[in-house]
Amino acid sequence: MADAPKIAFGAFVAPAKGVWVVFCDEGLKFGAATAKALGAAAGLVARAAKAEQLTGKSGSSLNLIVPAGLKVDRLTVIGVGKPGELKQKDVVKLGGIALGKLPKGVGDLTVFADLPGKTMSAAQAADLAQGMQLRGYVFDRYKTKRKEAEPGPVKQSVTIAVADAAAARKAFAGPSAIAGGVLMARDLVNEPANVLYPEEFARRAMALKKVGVTIEVLNVAQMKKLGMGALLGVGQGSTRESRVVVMRWNGGKKNDAPLAFVGKGVCFDTGGISIKGAAGMEDMKGDMAGAACVVGLMQALAARKAKVNAVGVIGCVENMPDGNAQRPGDIVTSMSGQTIEIINTDAEGRLVLADVLWYTNKRFKPKFMINLATLTGAIMVALGQEYAGMFTNNDELSHRLHLVGEETGELVWRMPLSPAYDKMIDSKFADMKNTGGTRWGGAITAAQFIQRFVDNKPWVHLDIAGTGFDSRQSDINKSWGSGWGVRLLDRLVADYYEK
Repeated sequence: MADAPKIAFGAFVAPAKGVWVVFCDEGLKFGAATAKALGAAAGLVARAAKAEQLTGKSGSSLNLIVPAGLKVDRLTVIGVGKPGELKQKDVVKLGGIALGKLPKGVGDLTVFADLPGKTMSAAQAADLAQGMQLRGYVFDRYKTKRKEAEPGPVKQSVTIAVADAAAARKAFAGPSAIAGGVLMARDLVNEPANVLYPEEFARRAMALKKVGVTIEVLNVAQMKKLGMGALLGVGQGSTRESRVVVMRWNGGKKNDAPLAFVGKGVCFDTGGISIKGAAGMEDMKGDMAGAACVVGLMQALAARKAKVNAVGVIGCVENMPDGNAQRPGDIVTSMSGQTIEIINTDAEGRLVLADVLWYTNKRFKPKFMINLATLTGAIMVALGQEYAGMFTNNDELSHRLHLVGEETGELVWRMPLSPAYDKMIDSKFADMKNTGGTRWGGAITAAQFIQRFVDNKPWVHLDIAGTGFDSRQSDINKSWGSGWGVRLLDRLVADYYEK
């Protein structure tokens, strides 16, 4: 990952160099602090805005190069629309837009956290900074050469001018910790599979010890002893051994049941014997995005000292075709004792989740379990890349996730579960089969399969096939790996479960 921009908070003083970003409303009005710092240059801005037909609507912008009367190299005006209607996610987005106005090769950016009618609060200034952290992420560690025309890397320095810099610095601790979790998840998703295989994934998770997370890693022998035949069946064709990683953050009361987050960590998915087509298979290095989110979430909760007990469990495997790989028609026994007929070895993520969810529930007895998985292409047919599919047996969790999705911009859409779909995964030879055997309702039958391993525990399955990687880029994400889900689940914890 390239160096993230260094962010500081300071007073409302017109900068002497670099890029200066200010905000205006739909009437092209500035906040009082901005107008005072601009001085006579405000008239120049008004003339340029008229010439460029800048309306001040949200996201619109105007660039002035070497503006007369100012020392900066560039003045950028960004419209915010109606300041009174700005939500937290809008302020985070503004931070991303602001950093995006810093040209390559330019190191200094000053942003005035000031709106018409009022200056931004310390919390809003912190949200601006978080948006900059998220936008500033670049994964370029494997690039050894640059085009001659490209400017070399420049250490970026950002100053956010705010009414109370000390309060903003204090307020930034939480948003910065959350951004750190997102960036950790993005790093994991972006890594190639020859670097990030199951054992290495487990080693990377060990970094969470630095923030107080307790880590435990289960090896193949331990999983065999536990009876995790479903998970082990997926990984048996790979020379890379499977792992289960257990992460615990104890920030709540000693005897409080933890919240449980479970992730699918298929470090590479060829489809196994039911091999995928060659086109786009390289993207299957991201089939562990659910597990990456769980690691990033645990990092965020611990770094901001969340007052909650949480456990994160990820099943890390490689799904490879080999003489030892499982075959269509094989029958495996899961940790729950239920038997599964393998119809398609490319329906492997649900097998991993079956054992990890059962293990998590029986060992930790959590309040609820939420699993994340890049599980089905079918969910992308239904929802595209705007929403993650949400399947749940609990209306309260569904409602809460919907609300925090709207607040963070990481959107979820509830999909149906019904006993009628269970008939599609009934097997002639075992307790169930791992696919419905048809194109219809593929995301739903996958969720129905997983539900058989939660034992009536309040549970949510988030199918993030469309949002976990190669998702639509935004003002706060220009990365292939999105880190989707960290902000959503952190907000769920903060709003409803911290004491």
